[in-house]
Amino acid sequence: MSDDATHLLEVAKAEHPWPRPPVWAVVAGAALAALLLVYPFVFPTAFAHHLMILVLLYALMAQSWNVVAGFSGQISLGQVIFFGIGAYSSSVLFVKFGLTPWFGLLVGMLFSALAAIAIGVPTLRLRGHYFAIATLLIGFGVQIVFQRWEWVGAASGLYIPIERTSPWFYLQFHRSKVPYYYLMLAAAALGYLLVWALRRSPFGFRLQALRDDPDAAASLGIAIARHKVLAFIISAGMMSVAGTFYGQYVLVLDPERLFAAELSILVLLMTVLGGSGTLWGPAVGAAILVPLSEYSRIWFGGSGRTVDLIIYGVLILLVCMWRPSGILSLFAERIRRRRVNP
Repeated sequence: MSDDATHLLEVAKAEHPWPRPPVWAVVAGAALAALLLVYPFVFPTAFAHHLMILVLLYALMAQSWNVVAGFSGQISLGQVIFFGIGAYSSSVLFVKFGLTPWFGLLVGMLFSALAAIAIGVPTLRLRGHYFAIATLLIGFGVQIVFQRWEWVGAASGLYIPIERTSPWFYLQFHRSKVPYYYLMLAAAALGYLLVWALRRSPFGFRLQALRDDPDAAASLGIAIARHKVLAFIISAGMMSVAGTFYGQYVLVLDPERLFAAELSILVLLMTVLGGSGTLWGPAVGAAILVPLSEYSRIWFGGSGRTVDLIIYGVLILLVCMWRPSGILSLFAERIRRRRVNP
């Protein structure tokens, strides 16, 4: 490594690119946290609980995609692989062996990490659309495997038996959706806390350097392949957790749904809409698109699924034309202007 490159690396390490947040941001964050904690009591209907459970679930999945794409620059269309692995791991262990889904959650994260290594080592050397196409095709292949795997239910899927006793052991809550809500809130909060810490770590800085200019990052001595695989593993683990909670929430596993490429594309759209490479962009995208999808089905009946896809397309088109950096870039630009011209 040259002397100039070494000097640039030392300067980057010494700088602190993440200043303390302003007071208003801390107050807004505290207010949001309080609102999320009391949400089930402010909106007591089952539909309101179900809606927020889906928002939190998709926010976690979108953040998972954000780690591998928004921070390291690898556009993956196969994130659904890890979602399905997480759902099947916990559910199969429960159905076949009677093990608690809490243990299955850890096993699913392990299997997803191994799958991320098996997929990432040969494919993460690809760039741009080549990697996207590779992960998309691998996702189709995994879906076909599960559709023909009789031990896990094949194309008929897997049905999780209902257990009325020990709800926290079996992760089945039949009287209310509130426990599901708080479990999903905790999972999403931990995922976002992990990404918040990741962005401010040396590893996160190196990932963003890989995203912006891989060749320059390599000249600084950053191991490109290793960092990309590690980001892929972190992303896979987060996606697996979402899959585990989804399986215990719906109690029916369908390989056609769990490994659908549409799901990978949907979390991509959420992240791009909110702001790829930002901390809160995935959550903003999920908070917009999930209610839009659910309410369009209510308003338009069976045709609502088509309507929400049309609206998705229009929103993404508008964002790409006027705000390629996502909705959050509007607020970021205003904050910068206030700092320059207080």
